[in-house]
Amino acid sequence: MRPLDFEELPPGDMVVRAVSFQARMARRRTVRDFSDRPVPREIIEACIGAAGTAPSGANQQPWTFVCISNPEVKTRIRAAAEQEEREFYAGRASSEWLEALGPLGTDANKPFLETAPWLIVIFAQRHGVDRAGRRIKHYYVPESVGIATGLLIAALHNAGLASLTHTPSPMGFLNEICGRPDNEKPVILLVAGYPAQGASVPDITRKPLSDIAVWLP
Repeated sequence: MRPLDFEELPPGDMVVRAVSFQARMARRRTVRDFSDRPVPREIIEACIGAAGTAPSGANQQPWTFVCISNPEVKTRIRAAAEQEEREFYAGRASSEWLEALGPLGTDANKPFLETAPWLIVIFAQRHGVDRAGRRIKHYYVPESVGIATGLLIAALHNAGLASLTHTPSPMGFLNEICGRPDNEKPVILLVAGYPAQGASVPDITRKPLSDIAVWLP
């Protein structure tokens, strides 16, 4: 054990920080039109470093972030993802699911997978493997990876970048392209970069606080 490194702030400063962060995150939107403007690797490194601070079951940290800027690799990923998406829209998805997606204007075409400067494939480690090749049990893997992903998205937005959570299904092709072992499962293909000039987003709203928070007496 070691002493906790904790910075206690005056209540007034806490309110200012909390409200400021809420306002910043309220402007975050999922973007599908990306610019090809380069983004320095050090920004992505810092954002992933922030994601890596997430709590995890038994501190196993069961995540791997594969960062891709190579145009040829991005082209391969787009081709494989669009193949899965075409099958999804042509029959895998139920009519109810497609109806729910309707207002978002999505389809099987994913040009952003090549245009955006960075793709970050987030893998969940079903179990670990030590240096001797022995299996290490991991706990609360989906929850842990979900928290880390949320921190990563917030960090990217805070850094001034846009992002998109893409989830083609199935995603096994990402293991092959990224060279990841079978004990890792791809869960999200996160696109990161600057939005294209004139980019637009669906005219949707978020639930108010009164609909998502319950205050017990």
